[in-house]
Amino acid sequence: MAKLAIRGGNPIRTQPFPAYQTIGAEEKRAVMEVMDRGVLSQFQGEDTPNFYGGPKVREFEKAWSDYLGVRHAVAVNSATSGLNAAIGALGIAPGDEVICTPYTMTASATCALVYHAIPVFADVDPDTFNLDPEAVRRAITPRTRAIVVVHLFGQPADMDAIMAIAREHNLKVVEDAAQAPGAMYRGRPVGTIGDIGIFSLNYHKHINTGEGGICVTNDDTLALRLALIRNHGEVVVGSKGVQDIANTVGWNYRMTEIEAAIGVEQMRKLEGLVSRRVTLAKRLTDLLAEVPGITPPFVTPGVRHVYYLYALKLNAAQLGVSRQRFVQAVQAEGVPMVGGYVKPLYLEPLYQRKIAWGNAGCPFSCEHARGSKVSYAKGICPVTERLYESDLVFTNAIHAGMSERDVEDVARAVIKVVENRDELV
Repeated sequence: MAKLAIRGGNPIRTQPFPAYQTIGAEEKRAVMEVMDRGVLSQFQGEDTPNFYGGPKVREFEKAWSDYLGVRHAVAVNSATSGLNAAIGALGIAPGDEVICTPYTMTASATCALVYHAIPVFADVDPDTFNLDPEAVRRAITPRTRAIVVVHLFGQPADMDAIMAIAREHNLKVVEDAAQAPGAMYRGRPVGTIGDIGIFSLNYHKHINTGEGGICVTNDDTLALRLALIRNHGEVVVGSKGVQDIANTVGWNYRMTEIEAAIGVEQMRKLEGLVSRRVTLAKRLTDLLAEVPGITPPFVTPGVRHVYYLYALKLNAAQLGVSRQRFVQAVQAEGVPMVGGYVKPLYLEPLYQRKIAWGNAGCPFSCEHARGSKVSYAKGICPVTERLYESDLVFTNAIHAGMSERDVEDVARAVIKVVENRDELV
């Protein structure tokens, strides 16, 4: 057997993997057209047609609504802004509770804190890494008003079960589909099943505008409220005839014409980029399917997983090697591999110390939260903690810029480490 690179052997891979680059001549041309026009943003914080932005922003929004088959798309300057706007548009109030996953980027929970609501963390499913519907049910209290569902790594969450729980308890649902454009759940695009869906256009996502995001909804009132929060809504809410003005204190969440012009061209590439990821991920799964101690990504029947990352489960006890040592060995073979993803959010200082707004502990200890029994103690989400501490590893080496040979090198590195794991003990 070949000697492991971490022990002085020859690595599987000596050349860097191709970078993920989706920007080309089309985007450059579109940007120059905006530059030649000379209007880089056309939003106005008053009740004019430009309250909704310039022509490129509107064209980009239409491209999203057509692609997803929804009535409304509202462009924003980041998915974080989109999450904040979504919680505000739904009327979430101080002291309300919002159920979130702890295994995600921080904004999927801090969007509740923006409106002085309280994030309540429910555990995840050990196979999909998304919210476990039964954990969601157990987390519901009389204060619960909404659920933020994350389609982590591009794998759709169990939306039928979550929507059934939401209807039973009259809860609103926000879909954080930042990592899942093009993902499908039983014939429906993710992001279109709940009340509002959010997609990210950050530079490392499937498609990007550098920074940016899109909110989508089929609800006319929610679409208007999203637009109000995006663009200084407090000064135009009266002229729009809005009676419920709660949370329409507006921000500047506006997308520029340059970003939108890039986005229009990126949308034309989305399906091809996603399809390529799916093909490469399937090839990698086929190669790793029989490797002991390794479980390739589980894909729920009837869904389309779009593989923002390729996440595996590692059985360290079966391998007889710690995850840290396994990851180091794969990295030494020239293949990118990371263990754990993000720390469970409730273990971060913000939640451990319950300090968000000011040093008095608002909203956790302010008057409107009195009686809330939310806990952020270690152990509240044991599946999440186990994934973070020992069970999950991932690679980003399945993007559309890679060849099948590149993916085969990933598999060869993993297989080599597993077959020679005795060298790591």
